[in-house]
Amino acid sequence: MKITKTDGHAAMTNRIAFQGEPGAYSHQACHEARPDMEAMPCRTFEDAIEAVRSGEADLAMLPVENSTYGRVADIHSLLPESGLHIIGESFVRVHINLLAQPGTTLDQVETAMSHTVLLGQCRGFLTEHGIHRRVGADTAGSARYVAEVGEPSLAALASELAGEIYGLEVLARHIEDHSRNTTRFLTMSREANHARRGEHGMMTSFVFQVRNIPAALYKAMGGFATNGVNMTKLESYMVGGSFTATQFYADIEGHPEDPAVMRALDELDYFTEKLEILGVYPRDPRRD
Repeated sequence: MKITKTDGHAAMTNRIAFQGEPGAYSHQACHEARPDMEAMPCRTFEDAIEAVRSGEADLAMLPVENSTYGRVADIHSLLPESGLHIIGESFVRVHINLLAQPGTTLDQVETAMSHTVLLGQCRGFLTEHGIHRRVGADTAGSARYVAEVGEPSLAALASELAGEIYGLEVLARHIEDHSRNTTRFLTMSREANHARRGEHGMMTSFVFQVRNIPAALYKAMGGFATNGVNMTKLESYMVGGSFTATQFYADIEGHPEDPAVMRALDELDYFTEKLEILGVYPRDPRRD
C-alpha cells in the first residue's frame, strides 16, 4: 500500500491555483477556504496542478463533484497522476445570479450567457422571464464578456464575486432551480500531511485496481463493512481507454491509522493490484 509522506521545503508563494477566470466558482472556493492566500487563475485543470508541482503556487483548488450534475469530468483520472496530495475538502453553495450592465432593468434582458451547466440549472427563471440562453466558455468569462460588450439586452449567469470583479449589477439573486446546489472542492498540495486530526473527523481518499480473480471487488469491499468503516463514495473509470482495466476512486470516513480503517485497508490491499492513498484530510462539517 502506497502512503506517501513528504518533507519538502519549497519556497512558499502564498498562492492557490484554480481553473477558470477571476470570479469563477473555483475562485469563490479559494476565497472561502483560504482567504489569506492570493487566488491564481489557470486555463485548465492541468495548468492548476502544474502550478503547484512547479512551485508557482502552494496549493490548488479543484472541483470534483456537484450535487446536481455529478462528478466533474476528467478530475478523477487527473488526481492519481498529479503527484499532489489532498489536504482538505470544501463544500461551496453555488448561488447563481443574473448580472448585467449598471442601470439595466430585468425587462431589458433578452439573453443570458453562461456555461451550459449553469444555463441548465436556471431553466425555471429563464423560461418565466422569456430570456434566451447563450452558451459561453465558462461563468466568469461570460461575465467578463458581458461587461466588455456593454449591451443591456445581454446578461450573464455567474457568482456575485464575478459581478464585483467586472463591474456588473445583480438583477436577480439565487435563481438556481435547486436550492441545495453545492460543489465539492479538494485542496491539493505538494506535501501530504497525515498528522492532523480534524475536529469533525477525518476523510481518506484512495484509488485502487482489483486483482483479476472472481468476485474480487465484492471481497475487497467486505473489509469496510465488517469493520464498520463508512464509504461515502465509490466510482469506477477506465484506465488508458481500456475496457478491461478499471480503476476505482473511493472516499471513506476515518484515518488510515484508525484500527478499523487499518484493518479494512489491509484487506483491500490483499485483493488489489494497485492501492494508492491520495489524501488524508479533515472532514468538512458541511458534509452534513
